[in-house]
Amino acid sequence: MKHFPASQLIINADGSAFHLHLKPEFLADKIILVGDQDRVNMVASFFDEGSIECDVQSREFHTITGKFQGKRISCISTGIGTDNCDIVMNEIDALANIDFNTRQEKEHKRVLDIVRIGTSGAMQEDIPLGTFLVSQKSIGFDGVLAFYHDRDKIADLGFEKAFVDYTGYPKKAAVPYVVAANPELVDRIAKDDMMRGCTIAANGFYGPQGRILRVDLAVPDINEKITDFRYEGQRVTNYEMEGSCIAGLALHMGHRAMTVCCIIAQRKVEAANTDYKPRIKELVKTVLERL
Repeated sequence: MKHFPASQLIINADGSAFHLHLKPEFLADKIILVGDQDRVNMVASFFDEGSIECDVQSREFHTITGKFQGKRISCISTGIGTDNCDIVMNEIDALANIDFNTRQEKEHKRVLDIVRIGTSGAMQEDIPLGTFLVSQKSIGFDGVLAFYHDRDKIADLGFEKAFVDYTGYPKKAAVPYVVAANPELVDRIAKDDMMRGCTIAANGFYGPQGRILRVDLAVPDINEKITDFRYEGQRVTNYEMEGSCIAGLALHMGHRAMTVCCIIAQRKVEAANTDYKPRIKELVKTVLERL
């Protein structure tokens, strides 16, 4: 079995993972990821009374583990961006599948169910504000997956090429990668009352999502091209900032993962809803019931 030296797997003096400050025994097999650290408290407000096992915070990483209707669940905040998700995904996998005492890979692997709950902006006119949208595929603008071996084996290479060719994607940017969410988990969470689509995980909020303030864009009409793009009957439905790394690393690691977002902005008709918290609460409760 693989052995992981201290320079590769950093373990704190109390036996917890370096960034998350979470100990192995406090990680549940069902995990909800949220961007906002304060949203962890909101998720945990649904947990069964007296069931909370741990409440740990380090920087933007906040974890509460407890039970919802008897199901053991960990809710972890990632902060914004795929770079943070690279940290979270690697550390939760280490907590599950590396023995922190021996620093060796465990023989029997735990498979985690991981659902990211977030907010998003729609790219198509027929997706109204307040929609719950599940990302069947994630399109990563971040480049994180390229740093891992055999990235092409888990990616939809045909979709990637068609997307780059059609949109005139900036040549000096990281090549987008396209990865699928776990289909069983998607069906379990989405059922027949959530929209499904293809979601861009952008590596920024402004330029990488086609927003123009004082600095012009490399491809000024990229959002129009993204909206018009089609590949084998699929279209790009929305923007967010984390799902691609979560889906891609889960595929590499053998976990089940997906992202579901509440649409709070409509990029096509330039509308937004800043009073979205009640709708997010409804989404959280739905995911907890179905996870």
